[in-house]
Amino acid sequence: TVSRLVSPGSAMPIWSVHFDLLILLSLLLQLLLLLSAPLESGAQNDTEPIILEGKCLVVCDSTPSSEPAGSALGMSVRSGSGRVAFSASRQTNHEPTDMSNRTMIIYFDNILVNVGTHFDQESSVFVAPRRGVYSFNFHVVKAYNRQTIQVSLMVNGWPMISAFAGDQDVTREAATNAGLVILEKGDKAYLRLERGNLMGGWKYSTFSGFLVFPL
Repeated sequence: TVSRLVSPGSAMPIWSVHFDLLILLSLLLQLLLLLSAPLESGAQNDTEPIILEGKCLVVCDSTPSSEPAGSALGMSVRSGSGRVAFSASRQTNHEPTDMSNRTMIIYFDNILVNVGTHFDQESSVFVAPRRGVYSFNFHVVKAYNRQTIQVSLMVNGWPMISAFAGDQDVTREAATNAGLVILEKGDKAYLRLERGNLMGGWKYSTFSGFLVFPL
């Protein structure tokens, strides 16, 4: 048998009051779980940016269905599909007078990095996969003294940045430059030798670039 304890001045058993409180707490807990369930599922599945105190946060998505769209923070927060980078070098000298390369494009026959495969080794041309800000840098060494070399970073046939080396008493002199360029999807970037001859042996001459962020 269960003894019924009655509080002084009351006809209601104490154990009954405690039981009613447990039921009430259980109902409140279930209500809180129901209210919080949509927020949790939205945080896991929704990929729209969240605005919090004036700052845009991108929600991670483990299975993106397409290329990430431009947002305040960019792309590759949600997936690895936005990674674009390349780096290449020359293993032989570049002698335009001995070649049929009338466009004077500098070819790079050794690929170091080609994330996204947007740098074509055969043509040594980088094709932008999307609109964005890209960083490029190059370092080329002239083959002979008593000579001046000039190199330009070309985008769709137009020079964007250039560099030259013209010390007549120095043989292994380098022309180098770097800069940021806005490219549209499909734009082509490459190096053109304006004058002189490049040294390529031992991989002295290099060309690199990567996507900083999309626009």
